Amino acid sequence: MTLHGCCHAPNREHEQTPHTYEADPTGMLGSGCYRCAIRFGFESDLYVSSAPMDMYCKCGASHLAYSLFCNTKNKDVVSWTTLIAGYSRNCQFHESFQLYLMMKDAEIRTNAIVAASVLPVLSELKLLKHGKEMHSYILKQGFQSDFVVGAALIEMYANCMLMTKAEHIFRIMSDRDITLWNSIIVGYSSNGEVDTAFLIFRRIWDFDLRPNSITQVSILPICTKIGSLGYGKEIHADAIRTDLGTAVSVGNSLIDMYCKCGSLELGVSIFDQMKERNIVTYNTIISAHGIYGLGEHVFQFFEQMKQARIRPNEVTFISLLTSCRHAGLVDRGWSLFHSMIYDYYILPDKEHYSCVVDLLGRAGHLDDAYDLMKKLPVELDTSILGSLLGACRVHNKFEMAKYLEKHILQKDQKDLGHYVLLSNIYASTGRWKDAMKVRTMIKEKQLPKIPGSSWIEVGSGIYMFHATQPKLGKIQEILENLLLGMRNEGCMPDPRFSSDDLLCDDDNDLMSFDAG
Repeated sequence: MTLHGCCHAPNREHEQTPHTYEADPTGMLGSGCYRCAIRFGFESDLYVSSAPMDMYCKCGASHLAYSLFCNTKNKDVVSWTTLIAGYSRNCQFHESFQLYLMMKDAEIRTNAIVAASVLPVLSELKLLKHGKEMHSYILKQGFQSDFVVGAALIEMYANCMLMTKAEHIFRIMSDRDITLWNSIIVGYSSNGEVDTAFLIFRRIWDFDLRPNSITQVSILPICTKIGSLGYGKEIHADAIRTDLGTAVSVGNSLIDMYCKCGSLELGVSIFDQMKERNIVTYNTIISAHGIYGLGEHVFQFFEQMKQARIRPNEVTFISLLTSCRHAGLVDRGWSLFHSMIYDYYILPDKEHYSCVVDLLGRAGHLDDAYDLMKKLPVELDTSILGSLLGACRVHNKFEMAKYLEKHILQKDQKDLGHYVLLSNIYASTGRWKDAMKVRTMIKEKQLPKIPGSSWIEVGSGIYMFHATQPKLGKIQEILENLLLGMRNEGCMPDPRFSSDDLLCDDDNDLMSFDAG
């Protein structure tokens, strides 16, 4: 059907955070087709009315799909499912769940397709109780043999951190389609069980299955997370052997993996070899060069992106502003910020404002950053406050830091890092009482210290180390020896840029530290 062709035309990206997408121009063609269907008297056909709803949702215009749905006289399970899945696809999970409740009130029976559409919504909203009720219903109706439903159940339990239940469903599924393997791999990865995710990935071939592009896109971020270039190359080789390397999504993941594992050249090589590129491709390569501090390369890729007639989105400008921030390009950053608003009609969110405030702060324009912060149309959050607080430390703006402290405390935020930063600022100027007051707040609020962790790749194995492990005492002993060695060499740590735990412990106050 023509309308379905319109649905698949745009390339939409689903990045780390949900975004509201502007309707794709292709939707105009779909609207024209639907008007022709009305003219010829097909508007009462449920399949004809469901197709444009699907088209609007896939073009990011779920509000138009809903309007069409409301004007449909006889709504069946297909109409409801199309809209529920469409809202979910656009990350409008609360609206999707409300539609499902409305469908139940309308006494429309939930079938396997509805169950598979609703489970991801319950997963994202962490509605475990509703998820278990849906699981019970699936068992009663005999839908558990459907591998799409099984995969959705695995994802739901994994997202609710119940990997035991997710693994149980995976084991009892008689027809282990590759979709199930993808779900369990993502589940273990998202719950921090990296070794198990790799182990399951390597077992796929034992069941006469072959990874698909989704498998590759699911496993490569694990390599990125732990910085394992060796595993990443192994998966890349497998993608080439199975002819999956040409998929745009796989290429994007490979670029991200290589760049974040310290091999920018290989990431660029993958980019150059890609015959097809989308918005995610350019966002990934732009962000990577920004992280490496290669500002001019960032803007070259941005120009290349515009020449390819790929319209930048919110994520593109976050990467561009971040690059300006690292390079100290204040004027260019302002220019891009205004271009985003007035040329591309993208409304800035907290991340964009945080980038601009940090850009001005790092360049020493703290008064400008502070004035901007006071005029923001969005609510101040700790990311924006933290950006300016960090700049106060670098540029010795202690009075401003004192003012920001009031805002941070008003937020009743639980981020230990901001309190440590405040303590360090006060310690660096000899304001020991203020520093001790902040440390007392940390104890009174019982702010948790999130243990740091790291991975090291030795041979074919990956070993994880974290700050709460049994050998912590030995690590601290080595640190103390290093600090003593520094003292003997006449090199003292700068209290402005040190963790409080290096400056003092529970048995010694800050004022006893010899600043040299």
